[in-house]
Amino acid sequence: SAAFGQGSMLALMADAFLNANRVAELWCIPQGNGTGNAAVGEISLSGTAGENGSLVTYIAGQRLAVSVAAGTKGAALADLLVARIKGQPDLPVTAEVRADSGDDDTHADVVLSAKFTGALSAVDVRWNYYAGETTPYGIITAFKAASGKNSNPDISASIAGMGDLQYKYIVMPYTDEPNLNLLRTELQERWGPVNQADGFAVTVLSGTYGDISTFGVSRNDHLISCMGIAGAPEPSYLYAATLCAVASQALSIDPARPLQTLTLPGRMPPAVGDRFTWSERNALLFDGISTFNVNDGGEMQIERMITMYRTNKYGDSDPSYLNVNTIATLSYLRYSLRTRITQKFPNYKLASDGTRFATGQAVVTPSVIKTELLALFEEWENAGLVEDFDTFKEELYVA
Repeated sequence: SAAFGQGSMLALMADAFLNANRVAELWCIPQGNGTGNAAVGEISLSGTAGENGSLVTYIAGQRLAVSVAAGTKGAALADLLVARIKGQPDLPVTAEVRADSGDDDTHADVVLSAKFTGALSAVDVRWNYYAGETTPYGIITAFKAASGKNSNPDISASIAGMGDLQYKYIVMPYTDEPNLNLLRTELQERWGPVNQADGFAVTVLSGTYGDISTFGVSRNDHLISCMGIAGAPEPSYLYAATLCAVASQALSIDPARPLQTLTLPGRMPPAVGDRFTWSERNALLFDGISTFNVNDGGEMQIERMITMYRTNKYGDSDPSYLNVNTIATLSYLRYSLRTRITQKFPNYKLASDGTRFATGQAVVTPSVIKTELLALFEEWENAGLVEDFDTFKEELYVA
């Protein structure tokens, strides 16, 4: 918050990531504002409380409880809510009572404005998320979201600023096509044989089943994973940050181990009625969308995390890069092979087998390299990353 501003998208994302993973080295790249206005919407509070209680409002997933005494009217309650919002600076919005709410003290509107502009400035507003939370009798609440579409900032400058440093996992908050295409191109170049600075991006899309399905089939990215959430109580960028934090930690420990049942700490699942059914989740997997479920403790957990890769260049179904574990394992195998050679044979001369040279010379032959690679394969096999040593040995050729 001190670095990026309280309630900023980047500060909230960093907090979400670090809450789930305090081991990884985390780099943050601030973005400029997107296009559009900062209007989020209006909260309407009407009526007179007929009992003591609490008005429990959730804005962007953050809980705001206001004590309500019997007889409190809507206008007074609006003032209390605004004061409560101003006392929670980590909210991504500011609030003011609308000046022209009227002279009727039983009604007032609270105007919410985002602290940044862009497509992700919209927030979820709801009441009584948890069991036992109820609005005092006589009080009527409503929220009307602002109309109009905003656009995300362009990430091209951020990509250029990444330079040649390797970023193994990237939280991508934006799901618009231009930015995703920029990131896809960058990741593919980094994955190539020249750069070998592998990276993998994680994003989350909030929307309806139809919106998410349509988005999934519009992509075909083997280095990007997207989870879909309907009725999300929190901003999508928070789910993306937590998902990336959890997945990156697990894959760094064992790239081949599945991620099923890993919980997403701190993230609020959608209401039961908003969650995708099993058949919907299964269909989304075929559309390139990762899925989650909710355990009996009410925690969100990874059900299946996949890449957005679905078809080959001929348009035929291709599961080659479907699993996130496949990408993570391939990345690790190449990294460990490269580092094994550079650590054991730094600045060595390469000579043909049978060449006579003095003891102590920095010279290595193909047969020595092959022996080293076979030993490395056995280490991979012991770690559960590869199999079939005999075939590898038979087909390995070093010259």
